Parts: sequence; structure tokens; C-alpha cells
Amino acid sequence: MSGAHEQAAPRESDAILARLLDLHPKAIDLSLGRMTRLLDALGNPERTMPPVIHVAGTNGKGSVVAFLDATLRAAGYRVNSYVSPHLVRFAERIRLNGVPIAEGRLRESLAHCEEVNDGAPITFFEITTAAAFHAFRQHPADVLVLEVGLGGRLDATNVIARPALTVITPVSIDHTHYLGETLPLIAAEKAGILKQGVTGVIGRQDTEGGTEIGRVAGEVGAPLARLNREWSFERSDSHLLVRDASGEGRYPLPGLAGAHQVENAALAAVCARLLPGFDIGDAAIARGLQQASWPGRLQRIPWAGLAGGWEFWVDGGHNEAAALALARVAEGWAERPLDLVVGMLNTRPPRDFLRPLAPFARRMAAVPIPGQAASARPEDIEAAARSSGIACETDAGVDEAVARLTAGSTQPGRILVCGSLYLVGDVLAAAGVPAA
Repeated sequence: MSGAHEQAAPRESDAILARLLDLHPKAIDLSLGRMTRLLDALGNPERTMPPVIHVAGTNGKGSVVAFLDATLRAAGYRVNSYVSPHLVRFAERIRLNGVPIAEGRLRESLAHCEEVNDGAPITFFEITTAAAFHAFRQHPADVLVLEVGLGGRLDATNVIARPALTVITPVSIDHTHYLGETLPLIAAEKAGILKQGVTGVIGRQDTEGGTEIGRVAGEVGAPLARLNREWSFERSDSHLLVRDASGEGRYPLPGLAGAHQVENAALAAVCARLLPGFDIGDAAIARGLQQASWPGRLQRIPWAGLAGGWEFWVDGGHNEAAALALARVAEGWAERPLDLVVGMLNTRPPRDFLRPLAPFARRMAAVPIPGQAASARPEDIEAAARSSGIACETDAGVDEAVARLTAGSTQPGRILVCGSLYLVGDVLAAAGVPAA
């Protein structure tokens, strides 16, 4: 991509991260054995964490973390948080009181974990999660908001013996190679973060998924606060009303775009209201919901050379559930045409992602994801688009796609880049838009 800004100069942490990628032959190998071995050698930093809010699910995890981070800080607490993947810089994953970790701190934590691990087999996510715990120990906070990387039961973050609260956002079919082919199997993996005596706040679930989460909760003895059972929400044109066991709260609509973010905001508000040991008032929740920032998720950004009434949007959604949420947004964009620029990983079925968007798309460009060996072939994405009823051509990159889609057009529209967080991260970097 020939973006408007040059690539940032390499950092010392980049060299360490590159070495850490080679410590295990698999990018993903779900197990807790390697993680607990390294944490033991590090002096168990995970046991020194402040109260932890542990967040799992398929869609909406990052948004819920962003809402919680902003809300807790609005209430006056020091908040550390951990998310994945990053969009532009690895430092985005480790946030110390709302700010991505500084290069010096990141380099020290990564180097320390690399040295202590001493070349033993361990996945990239496991050793970098250990580095995050090391960094959090060096920079104490009042609360840690911890996002699961993949699944839950065997995820590297699931080493916190007793979190203050667990959260499961909507669960859908995704990562079937690792989590199972059916919704109950996937939900059971996500529910692996539930702990005895720790309230699990549960977002909207399909019947099968919700039943499985309830079964796991019963086995481990975890009380649940489930949407439309122990808690509920309503939205109006200007407000969000949340009801739970502690009463009800009325808040402004969230600052993040999209109707699906209202539900994510409601889930975060309930978490803040039910979090034991913290004093989080309605005013702090209201400020947090409005001030939360989560780049790359239905975000409008500038794009060089795009003018004449065109809008340029990005969204990292990459599965069918995310596409359904985008389709609800697109339904409200009927006043101007929508053109898609889509790049995906080859582990995702493009037809499942494109089918919900087909009724709203005027045209589409299929592009590769720069620098990603697992990028799907644009020709395969194009074939899926055409079979879904979307007029589509392939382009070498986003620059070329935008130029083609806008050339000679008499009706300015919206361009939405979607299909992969990796693609969106590349676009943000090219546009010079901060990702944190």
C-alpha cells in the first residue's frame, strides 16, 4: 500500500518480538502448561494482579474492554488493560492507565521474559501475555481489564485463579479449527473462564450457546447475570436504560458508532454496576460510555485524495456475526451508495462474511492483506462476492481499489474497508491515524 505516511522506524522491541515468533512451530497451540511453567519461573506475576475483569466471547470483547477501561478511569481508578490483536504497534495490546506501554517498558518486559524462558518452546501469545503480566506488576493499578486471546478455557490469560468478575460477550461460530465445529463446543470453551463464586456477566447468546454457558456455570458454581434474565436494557433515540439486581441506570448513548455498540455499552455498564469492591457511580458510567475509544471498529477516517462528498470508513469485523452488525449499520446508510473493499485471512469463509452485506453493497473490491502470508487470494474473495450477488473486481491494494471505485463516479458514496483487523491496521498506518 502506498499510504500517505512512511513506515515507522524499527524499534528494539520489534527485534525481540520477531525472535519470539520462532519459539514454537505453531502460531496457536492451546494449552496452559507452557504458560504456567514460564510464570512460575518469573515469580508468578499473575498472582500479584489487582482485581481482574476477565472478558471472553466472539464479538464485542474489545469494545467492552474499551468501555470498561474508560468507565473505571472516569470513576477515578487506575486501570491497566490487555487486548489483542494490535492494529499498528504491538504496544497497543498493553495499556497502562489508558496509554499504550512505552517502548522502554515494553522492551524490558519482553527481554526479561525471553531471557527467563531460555529458548523453551512457547507460543508468541503465551510469552507476550507473560510479558504483559510482568509489565503490569511493574506498573500497579487498581484494576486490570483482561481480554481473552482465543477461546477461554485453555487461553494464556486463564491463569487468574479468582477474578473479580468474568464477562462473556456474544458467542458465535469462529475459530472452529481450535474451538470446535459447533456452537455448544465453542461456548463451552469460552465459558472456561467462569470461576466458582465469581459472577459471570453474560451478553446476548443463541439458545444453544446460552444453555452450554449455563451448564458450565452450574458445574463450577459460578453465579450468572444473563441478558434478558438477570439484567436487561432498552434504548431510545438519546438514552440507554439498564436494569439489573442493583436497580436501574439511565445513560447517554455510547460514543462508538453502530447499533451493536449500544448492546456492548449496556454489557459494560452492567459490569461496572456489579463489580464488587468498587464505587462506580452513574456519572462515571455515562462519561465512560461516551469517551471510550476503540480504533478500527466502524471508524471514519480521512484518506488521501478522496474528496467530492465521499466518506471513508474502516471496520475490523471478519466473521458472519460481525457482518450482520455491519449490515444493520449499512441499512441506515441508504442515502448514499456503499462500496466495499474487502481483504480476509484464508482461515475465514468469505461467503459467510459477505452474504449479510450483499443487499447493501453497490460494488466491491477484493484486495490482499499486505505482509500476511495467510491472506486469502483476492480471486477467491471475488468469487465469493459474485456468488453472493455483489459486483466485484480484484485490486492490488486499497489505494488502487479506492482509485477504481471513485473514478468517473457521478454519485459520491461511502467506502468501507473490512474483513480483517490486519487490513484495517495497515490502512490506519497508511493514513497516519493513531490506533490507540
